[in-house]
Amino acid sequence: MKMGLRSIVHLSSITLCMHHTQTQIQFQRFGFPYSKSKNLLPSLSTTPSWGIKLKSKTLSLSLSLMASATHFQVSAEDGSVPSQELGSSPSHAIGQHDLLIVGPGVLGRLVAQKWREEYPGCQVFGQTVTTNHHEELIKLGISPSLKWTKEDYKFPYVIFCAPPYQSADYPGDLRQAALCWNGEGAFLFTSSSAPYDCNDNGFCDEDTPVVPFGRSPRTDVLLKAENVVLEFGGSVVRLSGLYISFSVFGILFALIPKIIFVSVVFSSIGAHVYWLEKGIVESRPDHILNLIHYEDAASLSITILKKKCRRKIFLGCDNHPLSRQEVMDLVNQSGKFSKRFEKFTGTDDPLGKRLNNSRTRAELGWEPKYTSFAHFLETL
Repeated sequence: MKMGLRSIVHLSSITLCMHHTQTQIQFQRFGFPYSKSKNLLPSLSTTPSWGIKLKSKTLSLSLSLMASATHFQVSAEDGSVPSQELGSSPSHAIGQHDLLIVGPGVLGRLVAQKWREEYPGCQVFGQTVTTNHHEELIKLGISPSLKWTKEDYKFPYVIFCAPPYQSADYPGDLRQAALCWNGEGAFLFTSSSAPYDCNDNGFCDEDTPVVPFGRSPRTDVLLKAENVVLEFGGSVVRLSGLYISFSVFGILFALIPKIIFVSVVFSSIGAHVYWLEKGIVESRPDHILNLIHYEDAASLSITILKKKCRRKIFLGCDNHPLSRQEVMDLVNQSGKFSKRFEKFTGTDDPLGKRLNNSRTRAELGWEPKYTSFAHFLETL
């Protein structure tokens, strides 16, 4: 079996119930290893309707990001829901810094948060395939709608973060997104580094040739989508393997001190989590991987949008390529996870590539927050 870099989640929780507000947080427990990190202690309080108010915007976003990849939910027995109508039209005229996010998942939500920090008071809109996460988006200040229900509106900034596996016509979706752009600010497509034509662990940068059309259906789809964006004057950022980790420790005391609600949640997204859970993986250990933290992918995307780049292709990576074995050695040595990875057993699957985005960094004046995967593990 060939294991690529995919968005895998682990979520582990301990929950005690609180009866005072007849409201509870429900965590769907996964059988994945938990992180031992203790770097976040948020403050929680009760409210009349939902029973829980997150005083930390960072915590609220973290829980929402986990919800976008898991089945975390908040339930209220009174059946209350946010008052904003799902899929409603923009309440105001489109402003000069308003942003449309097509596919507001983990990356899109981080972009939304950082964009609102850059431009307080701006409107952020989110296009989705279903209404499953619209309530979560509303709580994050993102006005959601179903796919292309706002195609009559033009936005100065558009970012497309939706993955191809959800679409029957991915290049067509990019064309629809381009038609939502008014041509003023910027249009950005978050693509993948997969199209670079290298599978021998060799060096790759922004100028490395791409896989010829017809060789791979996967890269064909991505390259066709990229071409649509470039034709419309937009830009592309090819991202390497994405990962992120959340650590949430919450305590909620009832106003009448009878029952205390305690919840500890540890969640991560990344290939290392999947491999850690499997223990033994049928892939070759010397395959070179390239990584970028979700927060850094978001900050890179925002830098490109703010510079209003036109018809450019950028590369997103941390410039510290690692073999699969090196990644899992770092995980085992970190002491941050309850399980230990055993081994890779593959011998004949393809090798990878060693990405370097020095040109992207120099042109944009951008540097990542997490300089390497090892640096990231040290922060947990």
